[in-house]
Amino acid sequence: METLTYVLLLLGALAGGFVSGLAGFGTALMALGIWLYVLPPSLAVPLVLICSVIAQTSTLPSMWKNFDLSLVWPFLIGGLIGVPLGTMMVASADPEVFRLSVGVLILIFSSALYLNKRPFAIKIGGRVADGAIGFAGGILGGLAGLSGPLPILWANIRGWNKHERRGIFQLFNFTVLATALVLQTASGLVALKVVWLAAVAFPGTLVGAWAGARVYHALNDKHFGDVVLGLLFLSGLTLVWNSIGAL
Repeated sequence: METLTYVLLLLGALAGGFVSGLAGFGTALMALGIWLYVLPPSLAVPLVLICSVIAQTSTLPSMWKNFDLSLVWPFLIGGLIGVPLGTMMVASADPEVFRLSVGVLILIFSSALYLNKRPFAIKIGGRVADGAIGFAGGILGGLAGLSGPLPILWANIRGWNKHERRGIFQLFNFTVLATALVLQTASGLVALKVVWLAAVAFPGTLVGAWAGARVYHALNDKHFGDVVLGLLFLSGLTLVWNSIGAL
């Protein structure tokens, strides 16, 4: 590989790892924007999955004791059921129209939540509603790689603290993305070159995740919420921009 490719690969890994360590999601949001300059999507997308799993695995030991697993399991069950369904829908759905629609919704809801000054604590639906959100997130993950936005928005309006929200973000996305990686590998979609690229990106991912986790522990509930909504807004903006360009 050329020197520029190495530099951008490590830079993307560092940025993606940092955001994942900070918020429990967002590796693709930061890394893809850098990697797609030097890598085709067929290599960049599975590389994001691998680095996401690496980053989230590396920060789990320092986060685990703060997670409330009783909140997480409905999302996980729903998500695991939804992922295969979303994967089967790929052939019949227009991914660009879908991404554009989801991007607009993310922009609207993240902006509304940020501008709202009164904290939410919605209890409607209980665990059944949580599972339904996880199911929808799993479908979005299988269809368009968008597993995170719905559970993240839902966790914000539930009124949970930063550790409770982080547990849902991280464990849900880790489970859905690891499942997607296994399915892609089993389908022969992960080229051998991706393994080599992942080995090169590995140090940057770990260092970035470590630094992001340090910043996370220093944030209070409000600042963590602002970071999450800011990343969501950026994610929605990126989806809308890329989808309009593709259409």
